[in-house]
Amino acid sequence: MSVTASDARGEARQRPAPAGDETQSDQGDDRARFKVQDLSTFDMPANFRGRPGWYVQLWWIVDALLFRPSPQVCYGWRRMLLRWFGARIGRGAVIRPSARITYPWKVSIGAHAWIGDEVTLYSLGPIEIGAHTVISQRCYLCAADHDYRRSTFPIRAREVRVGAQAWVATDVFVAPGVTIGEGAVVGARSTVLHDLPAGMVCYGYPAVAVRPRECADLAG
Repeated sequence: MSVTASDARGEARQRPAPAGDETQSDQGDDRARFKVQDLSTFDMPANFRGRPGWYVQLWWIVDALLFRPSPQVCYGWRRMLLRWFGARIGRGAVIRPSARITYPWKVSIGAHAWIGDEVTLYSLGPIEIGAHTVISQRCYLCAADHDYRRSTFPIRAREVRVGAQAWVATDVFVAPGVTIGEGAVVGARSTVLHDLPAGMVCYGYPAVAVRPRECADLAG
């Protein structure tokens, strides 16, 4: 049975590449057209996490085994666990079991605040949430970033603050270093890249103040 030229070309296309090609590919990555970051030089700042490594691991175990599986109604239980790990949690705060809190010892949540389902408090830096404030489901509060202007890609903690009586609606991203003013409302799926003023309804990408917040039953 003869093999045609087209068959030979097809067989060559299907033949797996030699193992040595992976090494060549890796070397190719190092020969990028321009270099802006070299992650081999990244170094975590001393005490950046605020606790020793074993303590961080202990929290993640407690989170996985005791916090997240807890019944929804066990709000007091979750407040207690967070306080054990250094969080400042006000009286009557409602925190859903599916909320993710990276480092509780960097988090402050005021009295009667609500933290909804699947909220992430990425607390590599401090996060402060005021009393009677609502952080709705799937919101992401990010309290750290990297300095992309330096090739070492250093990590930076940048505090996020949400004032008392504010409402951050569903699926909002709050960027590092942002302050949301007292009584503000942030519309669903907004992206908050800059500070927002108190007492205003805000939304968009990036979120901007649109109109004053009104409360009919407290008017006058």
